[in-house]
This record gives sequence, C-alpha cells and structure tokens, in this order.
Amino acid sequence: MHWRDIIRRPIVTENVLQVVELMNSVSWRMDDQWTFGVSLPNGQSAQVDVLVVERCKYTTTVVLTQKGLASWLDAHQMSVRIYLDAQVAEVIACQRGRHFQSIYEYPNKKMYQQDEKVQLNRFLGEWLSHCLNFGHSLQDFVLA
Repeated sequence: MHWRDIIRRPIVTENVLQVVELMNSVSWRMDDQWTFGVSLPNGQSAQVDVLVVERCKYTTTVVLTQKGLASWLDAHQMSVRIYLDAQVAEVIACQRGRHFQSIYEYPNKKMYQQDEKVQLNRFLGEWLSHCLNFGHSLQDFVLA
C-alpha cells in the first residue's frame, strides 16, 4: 500500500457519511432523484440534483449535478461510487474525466496533478459539506 492511499482513506470515509446524511430521505433505488437548493457566498443560489444511476448489492453510484451558477458556465457534475460494505465514497468521474489513477507522473498528456484523485475526493468532501451547511428545500412547506 502506498502512503498516498493511507492519506486518501479518511477523505473518502468522511465523504460517505456526508452522502448518507445528504440523501437521508432518498430510498436509494435506481433512478431516484432528489433536488435541493444551495446558498452561495455571493448571495445567489444554485440547484443540486442527485440521481441514483446504479444500485448493486455492495455499491451505489450517484451523479451529483450543480446548476444555476451562471448562464455561460456548464453545470458541474460528479459521479460518486458509494461502497456500502466498506463505507467509502469516491469520485469515479468529474466533468468529462473518468477512471482516475491514484498517482500520475508529471507532466502528463492530460496535465492532471500528481494527486488528482485525492484532490477530487477532497473537493467532493468540501462540496458535500457546503451542501449540508447551506442547502435548503426548493419546496414550500405548509404547517397545518
């Protein structure tokens, strides 16, 4: 085992806890989708869609898409595989990139950072944390 894999484990373990907390009300079945809003530091709001795209005995894959940042900016999208038995969540695709290696030689053809996979999983953790802290429902609730 490489020392970078030891550093990566706490990040992906923390990510699964945040994904589970974020998707607490979703049944985790194929094609389940959930949408919520997220307040941004500039006072605006973005929309986050969570879609379950694969459900197996030990894994679930979800696609997280953030929309509404700017009309000229593509929606940010990440595919996340959740390993239910190991209680780990990791990024398996981000934007147009997928199948990230643990370590890259630098420089490389795609100009990935040497620890690109670690950075993506760290970003996922920060993004999930922001969603949990500043997320809000897009539906109005009426108390009877």
